[in-house]
Amino acid sequence: MISPEQIQNAALLWQEHRDAEFPADLRGVEFDDIDMVMLDADTAGCACTWIDNGGTLDPQRRRILQTCVQDLDRVIPQISDPSGRRYYQRLHQLALLISGAPDAK
Repeated sequence: MISPEQIQNAALLWQEHRDAEFPADLRGVEFDDIDMVMLDADTAGCACTWIDNGGTLDPQRRRILQTCVQDLDRVIPQISDPSGRRYYQRLHQLALLISGAPDAK
C-alpha cells in the first residue's frame, strides 16, 4: 500500500520540476531517436496523473512510465549541459519514485 508520505514526496518533486525552466538547448534535440521534449511531456503526464489519482496509474500509463524510465536511463548520460542534466535527473527521480510504488488501490 502506498503511503501518504510517498504521494507527498512525489508531489513536492513534481512541483519542483514544474517550477524549473525547460532547458532551451534541449528543444528539438533527440538522443537515440528519443525526443527530449516528448520524453519530458510523457513522463510529466504520467506523474501528474499518478498524483492526481492518489497514487494510481492505469496499465497503459504504467507501461508508458516504464518506457520513460528506460529512455531516461539512456539519454541522461548524453546530456552535457549541467542544468539540462539536473532537469532530467529530477524527472528520472520522479519517474522512479512513481514506477516503484504499488498502486494505491
